[in-house]
Formats: sequence, structure tokens, C-alpha cells
Amino acid sequence: MKLVIRGGWIIDPAQQINKKADILLAEGKIAAIGEGLSAADAQVIDATGKYVVPGLIDMHVHLRDPGLEAKEDIYTGTRAAAMGGFTSVACMPNTRPVIDNISGIGYVQNRAQSAGAVNVYPIGAITKGSEGKELAEIGDMVQAGAVAVSDDGKPVSNAQVMRLAFEYAKMFDIPVIAHSEDLYLAEGGQMHEGYVSTVLGLKGIPAAAEEVMIARDCLLAEYTGGRLHVAHVSTAGAVEIIRRAKARGVKVTAEVTPHHLTLTDEAVRGFDTNTKVNPPLRGTADIAALIAGLKDGTIDSIATDHAPHAFEEKDVEYRYAPFGISGLETAVPLVLQALVHSGEMKLEEVVAAMTLQPARILGLDKGTLETGKDADVTILDPAFEHTLDPQRFVSKGKNSPYGGRQVKGRVVATIVAGEVVMQEGRLLK
Repeated sequence: MKLVIRGGWIIDPAQQINKKADILLAEGKIAAIGEGLSAADAQVIDATGKYVVPGLIDMHVHLRDPGLEAKEDIYTGTRAAAMGGFTSVACMPNTRPVIDNISGIGYVQNRAQSAGAVNVYPIGAITKGSEGKELAEIGDMVQAGAVAVSDDGKPVSNAQVMRLAFEYAKMFDIPVIAHSEDLYLAEGGQMHEGYVSTVLGLKGIPAAAEEVMIARDCLLAEYTGGRLHVAHVSTAGAVEIIRRAKARGVKVTAEVTPHHLTLTDEAVRGFDTNTKVNPPLRGTADIAALIAGLKDGTIDSIATDHAPHAFEEKDVEYRYAPFGISGLETAVPLVLQALVHSGEMKLEEVVAAMTLQPARILGLDKGTLETGKDADVTILDPAFEHTLDPQRFVSKGKNSPYGGRQVKGRVVATIVAGEVVMQEGRLLK
């Protein structure tokens, strides 16, 4: 099968391409980039006025499969990813049972092969059962296809266990992805600790709860020579700790979510449980620091931390609701609005943070439109204005605080291995 994407503006940070051209996809690979490419025997997509970029990669999603399929499963989660422009996702292991052995990795791979709409890369647990006590079968999981290890949702509180994780993961050159939270400082917390939490009478989670653990893990990564990836950075202090660690040569990378770039703790004033996330929504100074961190390379990537929940789980009092936002289908317009339309960053910089950088961190042969590589492509329309409506999500999780928000920018098409899986808001797979 051949496909020609005609007349779009191609942005590929990996090759430093930023120009108007056609792109030919054939037999699941990138065949050619140039002007006036022949479309004989090929399907044609008119991308005039649109941007053609490498398929977006989300390195932090929760597909909830196996065991928590009422929230999400691989079938719905990968289609939500396709709707959001993501051609590849890396899924966290906090399922039921926890993905902490080769059987769990194999299950995800088999389900993704049979039911998935995009590429799925499993992340294995750091410790058995994510209990923080004993290392999981990291070597076996990597050989089976795990691209990283993480106990996301639960920090590894025992520093000796975390040290061993760095040392073991170093042998396989994979990152240890840290959920940075001191459980004692954060215990019982519902939102960011500050003025708003005091006014609302909700127990707060201080910024220090995140920063203490990031500092510890940076020191452990420095001591062991292992690779640390800090998930969902949310505070100005955390950005500075990572910046200083990088300056010392520590092998640390970091990600930020769209919701931490676009919402503050003020959003909690209405007690909408869809604003309840961990780490919590912080302050305006934190958002400014996160954006500055993206701009200077302290923060490497943008990831959604897609955390879908069933309606009834969130339809409770704030303190009883689980943490998490369903983020795959809103990421592109939110990021475009916060970073590109605001003038904070260039589109090519944002594309790099959602393609090239996550591919590098996870060691994926993705994130580029280079000839011969997999034909994973996303087409964007940065000017399209619309209103976000969580009830129209493909994801089972409608838990989004962005309902009714006016945004500018959308995904026009998502192409995986040369096959169009989503076009103009319609799933084709």
C-alpha cells in the first residue's frame, strides 16, 4: 500500500527538516520526502495548510489492562491515543496484577498485537508487586520487550532498593522512571499545599514531597551511573534540582504533563474531582518554571500521564476520589495553546518533546520521518478552533477538567506503519 501526503509543512527535528514538501509512505515505511512526488497507485491525503510531523510518542500512559478494564483497556486506550495523534505509547505497570514479570510483558504485547490501534511498549515494575521491597525480574522483562522500569503510582521509598534498581537497569541501558513522592510528607494530601488548600479546608501535598525524592534519586543516579527519568515534574524546585543535576553530568531526564502546564491549584476551588491529580496542580510560578525548563532542555519531554477512571469513582467527595486525568485526547490542543500560540516555544521544539526526545529516552527506533524508518506520521492543524467535550472521548475515562474549554489546534490524521487509523475525527481501525 502506498500513501502520499501532499502539500503539508513537514517538521522533523531529528533531521532538522522544516519545509513544505510531499511525503511518500510505502510498505509501512517512509519512502521519500520531496516536492511533486508521484501519486500513481497511491492514496492521497491533502495536507495543505497542515503540519506533518513524526508520529507522536506518549511515554507515560495507564492502559489499565490487565485487571482494571472498567477504567480502560488496550483496545479503547490505543484508540484514544490515535484520536490524540499518538502513534506509540508506553504503558505503566500498575495494573492488576502488576506487570512485574515476563508473563505480564507478554500479555500486554499480545493484547496490543491483537486489539491495539497504535504501537504499545510495556514498562515493567521496579519491584515485585510494586511493593518497594524486592527487585522484580528486570532482566527477563527487558529481554521480553520492556523499555523501562517504574513503580509509577508508588514511590520506591527504600533508598537501597532504588540504588539496586539503578545498578541493575544500568546493565540493560534502560531508564528507571521515578514517581517522586515522599509518602510521609504527602500522607493524606488531596491537592497542592498552599493558600487555596487552606481556604478549601483540604489537606495539602507540599512541593517538598516531590523535591526531596527527586534530589535523592538524582544523587543515587549520580552514584551508580544509572539512568533516571523523572515522571510528571510539577514544581519550580524540582526543575532546579534536575537542572543542577544535569549540569553535574547526572544521567537524568524528565517529563511534564499538559495539565501541569495549563492548570493551577485555583482549578480545585469548585471541588471538581477531575482536577485531582498526583502530583497535584501547583501555582503560577511553578508553571512558569516548567515552561522555562522545557525551553532550556532541563525537561526533555511532554507526556500525558493518561489516567482514566470510571465515572462513579470520580463522582464522590473530593477526598475520596482517585487521582488522575484522562489526557490522551486533549494533549495536542492544550500543548499548542500553552506553548506555541502563546509564543513561549516554537512548534518544532514542541514536536521534538513529543517525538524525538521520548524515543531517545526509551531507546525506540521512532520519532523521525527519515527514509526507511517506520511510517508513523501525525498531521496537525494548528489553527482549527473547537470546544473540548470529554463525553465524546473514545477513552472509557471521561475524567477531564477541560470540558467546555475553547482551544485552537487539533490532530487531523494519525498514521501507524503507513495505515491511516484516524482521520478527521473518525477511527478507521
